[in-house]
Amino acid sequence: MSISPPPPAPLIPLLRAAVLELAVLLGHVMLYPAGMRPEQSAGPGTRPGRGSDGAGAESALLTAAVGRPPVVLLHGFVDNRSVFVPLRRSLARHGWHHLTSLNYSPLTCDLRTAAELLARHVEDLCARTGHPRVDIVGHSLGGLIARYYTQRLGGDTRVRTLITLGTPHEGTRVAPPMSAHPLVRQMRPGSSLIAELALPAPGCRTRFVSFWSDLDRIMVPTETARLHHPDLVATNVQVSGVGHLTLPVHPAVAATIRQELRAPAGADGTAVGVRVA
Repeated sequence: MSISPPPPAPLIPLLRAAVLELAVLLGHVMLYPAGMRPEQSAGPGTRPGRGSDGAGAESALLTAAVGRPPVVLLHGFVDNRSVFVPLRRSLARHGWHHLTSLNYSPLTCDLRTAAELLARHVEDLCARTGHPRVDIVGHSLGGLIARYYTQRLGGDTRVRTLITLGTPHEGTRVAPPMSAHPLVRQMRPGSSLIAELALPAPGCRTRFVSFWSDLDRIMVPTETARLHHPDLVATNVQVSGVGHLTLPVHPAVAATIRQELRAPAGADGTAVGVRVA
C-alpha cells in the first residue's frame, strides 16, 4: 500500500496530459509512414523474430497451438498499426509471441465492413497458428469495430478477451464538423450502430475490458468509453492523467493490459484503477 500526495490543482494534470499528448503525436507522426505498409505475416513453421513495423517490434506467428493466445491489435480512426509499436514491444518482451496488427482502409465508410475484414483476419490467424481463440486490443474506433465483430457477427466464439482503449461505446460528441465522414457519424450518440450494439447479446462468451481516461478529450463525455451492457462480462478500468493518443503507448496502461491478458479464460475480473503521476 502506498500513500500518494494530495492531488494537484486540476489545471496541472491537464497541462501535463496535453504536453504528453503532443510528444506522443510527434513520435507517432514519425512512425506513421512505416505503419502504412501491410504487415508481413510469418508463414507456417516460422520461429519468433523481428516484425515488419519499421521499429523492430516482434511479430512472429508460431504454428504450434501452445502458449498464450494470439493478440490482434486494431488501430483507431485515420490511424494505422504504428500506434501499437510500444505496446507490441512490451508484449513481446513479456512472452507474447503471437502478435499481429490489422490495418483497415481510411476510405472505409461503414464500421460493419471493417468488422467483416477483422472476422476474416481472425479466422486466418487461427488457421495459421492452430489457436482456437484470440485476444484483441482495440484503440478508439478499433475497439468499436472489434466489439461489433464480437457481439454482432458471432466473433465471441473466437475472441477470448477484448480490450478497448478510449472507445466510444455510447458514442462521442467531439468535433461535430467531422460528422461529414460516415464512420464518425456511426460513432455519434444515438446512431443506428450504437443502438445496434445496445441490443441484447445473450450468451456472449467474450470478456471485455474497457480503459477510459478522465482526460480523454476525444471521448465526450469521457464516461462514454466505459462499457455497460447487461449481457456482457465487462470490466471498466479508469486511467488518470492520460489523453486519448497516450492510452496505447503509456507504460502503466501496457502493464495493466498484460495483467488483463494473463487472466484465465472465463474470468470476470474486477475493476482496476490506473493512476499516472
